[in-house]
Amino acid sequence: MGKPLKDALGEVNYAAEFVDWFSGEARRVYGDVIQSADPKKRILTIKQPAGVAATITPWNFPFAMVTRKVAPALAAGCTVVLKPAEDTPLCALALCKLAEEAGIPPGVLNCVTTSHENVSSVGKVLCKSHLVRVLSFTGSSHTGKILLNQCSNSVKKVSMELGGNAPFIVFNSANLELAVNAAVACKFRSSGQTCVCANRFLVQDGIYDKFMDGFSSQVNQLKMGDGTEDDVKMGPLINARALKKISNMVEDAKGKGGHAITGGEKGQPEGWFYKPTIIGDATTEMICMNEESFGPVAPVIRFQTEEEALDISNNTNYGLAGYIFTENIQQAWRVSEQLEVGMVGINEGLITYQVSEAPLGGIKESGLGREGSKYGMDEYLEVKYMCMGNMS
Repeated sequence: MGKPLKDALGEVNYAAEFVDWFSGEARRVYGDVIQSADPKKRILTIKQPAGVAATITPWNFPFAMVTRKVAPALAAGCTVVLKPAEDTPLCALALCKLAEEAGIPPGVLNCVTTSHENVSSVGKVLCKSHLVRVLSFTGSSHTGKILLNQCSNSVKKVSMELGGNAPFIVFNSANLELAVNAAVACKFRSSGQTCVCANRFLVQDGIYDKFMDGFSSQVNQLKMGDGTEDDVKMGPLINARALKKISNMVEDAKGKGGHAITGGEKGQPEGWFYKPTIIGDATTEMICMNEESFGPVAPVIRFQTEEEALDISNNTNYGLAGYIFTENIQQAWRVSEQLEVGMVGINEGLITYQVSEAPLGGIKESGLGREGSKYGMDEYLEVKYMCMGNMS
């Protein structure tokens, strides 16, 4: 996918963190003893493995998304069928080889690769099989809905991290330097190809011009090219289809009154490069403000009041992540509670990196369940209630 080497090496460490975290959580699968109103009864609960888990992982983090799903499944006692993205299967195969070398018994972790032509049929088999009791998927909301419908036949446990439309809100009280640095990192890492990337920027009127000056200055310095070079910050998009999507979004924005302050065109004559682009004078009618871009496009809209920012931010079917920059602690708390998202970054643009202890996931059409943290085990466990009678 053209991820710079430094970022790719960082992902390998990030992937290892999930294995480390859930190896510890395997020892903390606790049940409960519950006080009964009936003096003759004792109520207990235990947690047991849900069964075979099918995990379908995306191409943008081909190491970390595998361990984020497989590690808790194995820690819970489930066997796993892993279907990696058809664009990036080799990372998953390498991880399965490492698992074998580490002593994971044969048949516990199984990897099924597929071609683009057969990906739908393979997913359908995993969803409809009564032998599979859990499905975990990371990908688009469109695909997630299809899989969810297919899983209904066998009433599986389902966890999903789906698409997002993350707002990045900068209030007048924000630390400008901090907000600008975070905006660049949040939007343009992996060329904008992450689920939690800021998708639309909302900047309050009093700080708008200064923010745009700083933002565009830094974005213009981002070097695009061969990811093995030390100073390269952005590689290509995943394929020609992604490049066309970004090009169409930018042209749509220009046609609706926006203008490209940076970028706005292909990055190189050859390959799937697109220059990091800031769209000024963005409006809520633009496609890039309403659909996940999954690319290096940052539309920026000016707002006046906190209420206006919240109205714009929440006016979407998505609810994965959101970002707030303010030095007002009351405002930070108030807006965080009102944002309709599963994860909020407060004066922080990288909320999922190196945080295996945190619960990651969305609401609305951005997903079900949580990954990482102590809650990540719950997706692969069933609670069994046991009642002991005639105890007095």
